[in-house]
Amino acid sequence: MDHISEILDLLELDSCGHDTFIGKHPVTLQQRTFGGQVMAQALAAMYRTVPSERLCHSLKGYFLRAGVTSEDITYTVARPRDGGSFTTRGVTASQGGHEIFTMSASFKEPEDGLEHAALPSKPPTPPESCVPLTEQLRTVAPQFAAMWEREWAAIDTRFVGFSNRETSEGARMQVWLRSVGDVPDDPRIHQMVLAYASDLTLLVVSALAHPQTFGSPDLQIATIDHSMWFHRPIRVDDWVLYDQSSPNAANALGLSFGSLYDEHGALGAHAVQEGLIRLGDERRRRGLV
Repeated sequence: MDHISEILDLLELDSCGHDTFIGKHPVTLQQRTFGGQVMAQALAAMYRTVPSERLCHSLKGYFLRAGVTSEDITYTVARPRDGGSFTTRGVTASQGGHEIFTMSASFKEPEDGLEHAALPSKPPTPPESCVPLTEQLRTVAPQFAAMWEREWAAIDTRFVGFSNRETSEGARMQVWLRSVGDVPDDPRIHQMVLAYASDLTLLVVSALAHPQTFGSPDLQIATIDHSMWFHRPIRVDDWVLYDQSSPNAANALGLSFGSLYDEHGALGAHAVQEGLIRLGDERRRRGLV
């Protein structure tokens, strides 16, 4: 995919009964469904059942099984509560009769209240002065760079910098993100695309402090859970700074945090992800390779 219209097409789900929707896949050489796509489509399914004035402020998803790209995904929405201030929804994604993903989310109407926001970990280099992420990837994982250009070029991703040192906040990485093409003004769609993009680089940060190169066959990486909190509307067709850190890796699991800012420093969202980062020796010991 090389234009945002292709991602927006993925968010146009087909209805197939009460609170049940079908999500398509893009043309892809990948065998496994991209997790950001599943999250974005799950949020799109929820929004089909939520009053239009209420926006998502938090979500949490669990990846249960790897999805396959050869089969559509069925999203079934549950409606636990429609309250005076908050709407709660759950969704289950399934393929071939098996659940592959579950997510719960809360929605509310925007309102005025107390305001404060943390700043990025360090002032970033302007996006126009940063190289495409694929150029950085070619130096460490050329096969992954080629896959990125084929699968995710619809999100223009610029590499700002990283630290693989054991700092007080763990390994860090900053990238700029922007859709290739305009996105409609609807803030719900911008949230869906942010959810999609938030899965592109976050888990990678948990491996930065270690000698194993991302994309190496000696490192198995898979997302287990992904949470997001939406604080302020920011546009994904303008530059978004993704400021990421990994404070911990243990028990073959890596934990990563991400803050998403607009180009003017407004904090739009947070993302937190935990994922499997299993070394090749352990995979062989367990008979997994």
